[in-house]
Amino acid sequence: MREEKQKVQVDSASKDEVKKRIADMSAFLKEQPTTITEYDEALVRRLIEKVTIHEDNFTVEFKSGLTVDLDE
Repeated sequence: MREEKQKVQVDSASKDEVKKRIADMSAFLKEQPTTITEYDEALVRRLIEKVTIHEDNFTVEFKSGLTVDLDE
């Protein structure tokens, strides 16, 4: 029973951390100009965890945990 309670607490803490990162990202994006016209190093470093390049597509993984697959 204790192990289950501890697991639930760890899962809850992980979800809270993801929610906090999403809220931080949202606040940061609201401060940015609405149109991005050039590469912004600070924005990229703040938002993107990694980019994986495959033979026919690539995957962008954001720090929030969201991943996007692009075919271009």
